[in-house]
Amino acid sequence: MAFIIESGWQYLITHFSDFQLACLGSFFIHEGVFFLSGLPFIWLERAGWMSKYKIQAKNNTPAAQEKCIVRLLLYHFGVNLPVMIFSYPVFRFMGMRSSLPLPSWKIVLIQIIFYFILEDFIFYWGHRILHTKWLYKHVHSVHHEYATPFGLTSEYAHPAEILFLGFATIFGPAITGPHLITLWLWMVLRVLETVEAHCGYHFPWSLSNFFPLYGGADFHDYHHRLLYTKSGNYSSTFTYMDRIFGTDIGYRKLKALKSTGVEDSSEQKKQLE
Repeated sequence: MAFIIESGWQYLITHFSDFQLACLGSFFIHEGVFFLSGLPFIWLERAGWMSKYKIQAKNNTPAAQEKCIVRLLLYHFGVNLPVMIFSYPVFRFMGMRSSLPLPSWKIVLIQIIFYFILEDFIFYWGHRILHTKWLYKHVHSVHHEYATPFGLTSEYAHPAEILFLGFATIFGPAITGPHLITLWLWMVLRVLETVEAHCGYHFPWSLSNFFPLYGGADFHDYHHRLLYTKSGNYSSTFTYMDRIFGTDIGYRKLKALKSTGVEDSSEQKKQLE
């Protein structure tokens, strides 16, 4: 397997420049992973399949879904791609390389774990700031246009928010100067994580069923369906930051009510106040 990966990588670095791989390669990998993982949830919602796993009964209209896709393409080409191009010198300066040999799996694993922890910490505080009154009204409310999220809404946001919270994703790699293959792996995993968190479905095989500290769709869906002043659940990947700072109290109360079989919405509302 290692030989196959190294042979494939040798082909890439022989036929493409570092700039092409780091900027254009990263962009097209992101687009491919994002849309291939996110589009199936639109199809599931429209077809009504696996509805028993859907967290909210409400569905988005086809027009709302199409609006999201069009805006995403504009944001990706108008914001994401330029950011990748202009940040390339920074990554190079910090030591990012694409040459052989490839890093060991231990180095890759340590860096990816570090990126997830650091990103979640920065994202938590940045997200809480975006839920202050002025920033929510003028910036973050764009992301919350979809109270019933689906996979692609994960990156549907105001351009200022894309830059602001995108900092959390790129900060770890920027300060460690990883190999490009590590950066690609981090990007793929981060995209898959955020699409899953916004997918609107809680499946038996969802990671949150197996890893208690992982938030997942059920955790983040709660955040989208409440008013901005009471939402909580600000973390991107894990749950411990919200638990430490008490911003998941409403979510935990709701889970407790569900576990005891209380379904009356008015009673739930009283408990959450």
